[in-house]
Amino acid sequence: MMNRFEGSPSREAKIRYLDGDFQIVLAGSHVVCAMTGKAIPVDELRYWSVARQEPYVDAAASLEAEKRAGALPNQRR
Repeated sequence: MMNRFEGSPSREAKIRYLDGDFQIVLAGSHVVCAMTGKAIPVDELRYWSVARQEPYVDAAASLEAEKRAGALPNQRR
């Protein structure tokens, strides 16, 4: 397993997002949420879009990204 802080501890990782997994292309300590701009430590990354190749900080950010992309049907609340 790769050390989380291998190389520069503040460098952004480059990741290829796959179904149910991801592949580190360039080692780094974190990625940046596509919706919030918050840093996500690589070892805490749980949400991403394979289609858009974007990481998300949490389920709410992931859902909002799906809505913005028009990937979910309009739902009444």
